[in-house]
Amino acid sequence: MSEYYPDAHRYDDIIDLPHHQSVSRPHMTLHDRAAQFAPFAALTGHEEAIEETARLTDSRIVLDETAIAAINAKLYEISQKLSEKPVVSITYFRPDAQKEGGAYLTDVGSVHKIDEEGKVLLMDSGIRIPMEQIVEIKDTV
Repeated sequence: MSEYYPDAHRYDDIIDLPHHQSVSRPHMTLHDRAAQFAPFAALTGHEEAIEETARLTDSRIVLDETAIAAINAKLYEISQKLSEKPVVSITYFRPDAQKEGGAYLTDVGSVHKIDEEGKVLLMDSGIRIPMEQIVEIKDTV
């Protein structure tokens, strides 16, 4: 020890003095003092960006002419029975707002209205389904 600290008694004159307390500032609590040294997020939003990148989306299926014709025929059939409120299962693609791709959703219910001008199906549940996003329509019994 003496080789690193040649004068081992150089602080003997101040070692027993009372701890300094400021007269102009209040004493900081241990909780507040510890908060100064707490870790912080240097890259704000980085964790959310990683989660968004890791979130999986489905790619959109491109339907062939036969599938499109079958959907159009089913839409025509539903339009003819609209007053009877037929219950159908409609699977459609909903594009993702954040990144490429989206999700396939299935809604089961009755069609309230077919808006041919806006190319949208309005379900009784209030869901609006764009006709170009529909991939399958099935009757439910």
